[in-house]
Amino acid sequence: MTTESRAAGAFAIEHLNLHYGTHQALHNVSMEIGARAVTAIIGPSGCGKSTLLRCLNRMNDLVPGCRIEGEIRFGGEDIYAPGVDPMEVRYRIGMVFQKPNPFPKSIYENVAFGPRINGHQGALDEIVERSLRRAALWDEVKDRLRESALSLSGGQQQRLCIARALAVEPEVILMDEPCSALDPISTGHVEELMSELKRDYTIVLVTHNMQQAARVADVTAFFLSGHLVEIDQTNVIFATPREQRTEDYITGRFG
Repeated sequence: MTTESRAAGAFAIEHLNLHYGTHQALHNVSMEIGARAVTAIIGPSGCGKSTLLRCLNRMNDLVPGCRIEGEIRFGGEDIYAPGVDPMEVRYRIGMVFQKPNPFPKSIYENVAFGPRINGHQGALDEIVERSLRRAALWDEVKDRLRESALSLSGGQQQRLCIARALAVEPEVILMDEPCSALDPISTGHVEELMSELKRDYTIVLVTHNMQQAARVADVTAFFLSGHLVEIDQTNVIFATPREQRTEDYITGRFG
């Protein structure tokens, strides 16, 4: 394992296999995810992208019949080791989903929710403002904090969900196709935000949009039928991939 993969916010995945009942969704996946960078996971539908993402914060624990073998080391510690609390893992590794899912509460209460349930003592105003600023949303909502989050546009709701994830000070943000329900302008806002956030956070992005991966990712991993085919610097993956299957997918010959 490299020094970087032991750093806070970095992952080292070793011989990861995942089964849903009798169906094997991931096959012997080994890869590293560097800290404070954007790593994109691409591949056709059903290739295991989102399954892998959910392994990184133990969301698959909630799926009946799911069985996982192998190791996922986060900051040097196996998150699947006996005695590791899945809730603690999810506290350190936040997630933003494909469809914006704000709570039916005020904008303020959406951001304050995580710190409050985690026992934060004292005023939350500073946390709310800081998180909304980090999500590039503060200037748009600072005079509307008591309004319903559901009154925001789709793109604003997705940035609010990012602010909500940031409010508990995670080390990693997992993003599962966060722009697929957004218009091009909102997508641009979220992509700009990813580029800003990677200064302080590790970001793992699942996307079906190869142009998006090319724009925002430092490293890209290509998956096919539950197998990791190739992982490399994004410019290498898109310009000179080693594997013919990667080139065929990127050039549209299949997928």
